[in-house]
Amino acid sequence: MNLTEILKTAVDTNASDVHLVVGLPPILRVDGEIVTTPYDVLTDDETDRLILENLTAAQRDKLVETRQLCYSLKLPDVGYFRVTIYHSKAQLGASIRVGSTSIRPLEELGLPSIVGDLARRPAGLVLITGPTGSGKTTTLNAMIDQINRERRCKIITVEDPIEYLHSNKRSVIVQQEVGTDARTFDEAIVHILRQDPNVIGVGEMRDLNTITTALTAAETGHLVLSTLHTPNASETVNRIVDVFPAGQQNQVRQQLSSTLLGIVAQQLLPRIDRAGRIVATEVLVTNEAVRNIIREGKIQMLPNTIRTGRAEGMLSVDDCLRELYQTGVITYDTAANRVSHPDLLRGESDRFDPTATDQSRL
Repeated sequence: MNLTEILKTAVDTNASDVHLVVGLPPILRVDGEIVTTPYDVLTDDETDRLILENLTAAQRDKLVETRQLCYSLKLPDVGYFRVTIYHSKAQLGASIRVGSTSIRPLEELGLPSIVGDLARRPAGLVLITGPTGSGKTTTLNAMIDQINRERRCKIITVEDPIEYLHSNKRSVIVQQEVGTDARTFDEAIVHILRQDPNVIGVGEMRDLNTITTALTAAETGHLVLSTLHTPNASETVNRIVDVFPAGQQNQVRQQLSSTLLGIVAQQLLPRIDRAGRIVATEVLVTNEAVRNIIREGKIQMLPNTIRTGRAEGMLSVDDCLRELYQTGVITYDTAANRVSHPDLLRGESDRFDPTATDQSRL
């Protein structure tokens, strides 16, 4: 057993992650679930060998010095991986994210067509939000790939880690990785602005500095695509504003109201019509009413604005869940656990854009 063999198994089973832990066989995460592999239980020595076998001398020295290490690993004919090594109870362990060079188009991911329309806008800020493991990075990269296929422009991304490898199509695309090509997200964005970009992809808006530089980039004529760990549009706006000191929050509301194009909040749900998971989305599209709500800080009004904005491409998560349940894609319990009120599942709703409930795996 070697690391290449384990990682090939992960790729063949469509796993998103591999975990190497002493006392367990190699573990995979498939469709969000932990899956045990048929390999032998890992001993301390075996785990050390698997984790250390691909490291350079410099990487080994850094691991000894810092007790942790993140690096990118490319294996010919296998794939691209992001390896995170750590210590636990004086033993080595590793979490390995499986990357991809195959990027599925937005319409295959089950996302509403408005998501593709947002990616066609020339400038402004588009946010993809949701909990960890909800497919935000997949959506972000599908939007970037659509731009790459449709526009002649320069796209620069900064990610931690790089999970999808893009090739130049109609666009020139440059991918940078935090820790390898840049120290931090915000420093990377500052330098990206000096590199003549049209589109900037930011893997995650983690802190005040990154949010500030991303807003500035969107304000100065760039299309900025990024992600946040927030469950819905309202919480996303609140998170961005609340990260700033009280004295700056009014200014940030003004800035956000003028730059925000839309928010796509998503979650992945187990499906019953076939193997895998389906994406459920809430979509906010910025119009004059939304701008006024953000400027005035009346964020509690956003959910109703989304519910009444179907004609402009907006989509409430309740409507999305109801459609998925009524079309037999998810169970009643799955929908009821996430809808704002179970009675909504028995109501009637307008027909959806068919791409919103596409029958494919994310």
